Amino acid sequence: MHSDPPQPIAREDLEQILQAGRYAPSAMNRQTWLFTVLEDKDKMGALARAVAAELGRGEEYDFYAPAAFVIVSNRRDNRLGAQDCACALENMFLAAHAMGIGSVWINQLCDTCDAPAVRRQLASFGIPADHVVWGAAALGFAAAPPREIAHNPAVVNWVED
Repeated sequence: MHSDPPQPIAREDLEQILQAGRYAPSAMNRQTWLFTVLEDKDKMGALARAVAAELGRGEEYDFYAPAAFVIVSNRRDNRLGAQDCACALENMFLAAHAMGIGSVWINQLCDTCDAPAVRRQLASFGIPADHVVWGAAALGFAAAPPREIAHNPAVVNWVED
């Protein structure tokens, strides 16, 4: 991503990406997740600084300076919340890719969401205290074409008769 400033994503496109997340499977179809969308650079920056401080990273940490940042959280008492959120994020990534929008999974909030400074930021965005952040999607338009990645053919194991 890292275009300066990032090209905004049309609201209709973001809504379509979020709709794809809503259609993801969830355990017993409970849909207890929450998708929190940030487009304001200052709000994203404040959260990134809180996460960076918690992780001991420098001030340059910025979630790849996305045009939009979708925080996916789920109720703490949902024992399958991580899996539900992963399915929702995957759907969002596939929708974004189909629309020519770049995406990257941001994992750092999983480990830092309960740190006081990070939790204050999350609370200011309306994320309930009883929610765990299981991942986030940084969305934007790639500054360069993605590089081709070789896939490991050994990840498929056919069991024949």
